[in-house]
Amino acid sequence: MNSSGFALRRVREEMIEKLLELGIKDFRVLDAISQVPRHIFVDEALRSRAYENRSLTIGYQQTISQPYIVARMTELLISHTKSRGKVLDKVLELGSGCGYQSAVLSYFCEKVDAIERIKPLVQKARDNLAELKIHNVQFKYGDGYIDYDKSVKYDGILCAAAPRSYPEDLISVLKNNAKLVLPVGGNSQKLNVITKKHDDNFDEDIYEDVSFVPMLPGKSEDGNDI
Repeated sequence: MNSSGFALRRVREEMIEKLLELGIKDFRVLDAISQVPRHIFVDEALRSRAYENRSLTIGYQQTISQPYIVARMTELLISHTKSRGKVLDKVLELGSGCGYQSAVLSYFCEKVDAIERIKPLVQKARDNLAELKIHNVQFKYGDGYIDYDKSVKYDGILCAAAPRSYPEDLISVLKNNAKLVLPVGGNSQKLNVITKKHDDNFDEDIYEDVSFVPMLPGKSEDGNDI
């Protein structure tokens, strides 16, 4: 391993130590995070900061979430499972951005259906996961409010953009006991977990303050109309 390889390994290990300090307890999640090279998801000019616990710009007024938030949302999504490996069958991800959260989810799901409304980011995410030889994520250019497959029942839904209130239609495509994990709010946002119990009954748990880009309707060809 050359010096740059040693440096990357060291900062990745420091990132995992930071996540432990911040309260991430699920070692399955920590292991997945440690295996996904975050630096390939950001522009070369930002790669020296890729393993800091902060969000970074990915263009088009969008960001890659800080590692803590990616770990926290993943941990909440799979908290009702105990075994290792692919503990969920099919998961829906809304607002996939450059594909970093998608790559982490790929370790826990047989298939991830990922929807992104900004067309250039869809291609960027496809290229990033192809480089990592991750083949169980399907990226779709679409509107996260309406363009998911309504005939499918998902084992979980993760949303990486914040609606002002959670879209209740999403609960209809959840399996029983599955979770919807998403930020909710405008200037002030909270991380929400909606657990579907049966039919139209569900539990809602509210966690920490978060800061995400807003979840917008429609699609964008070039990101300039946001």
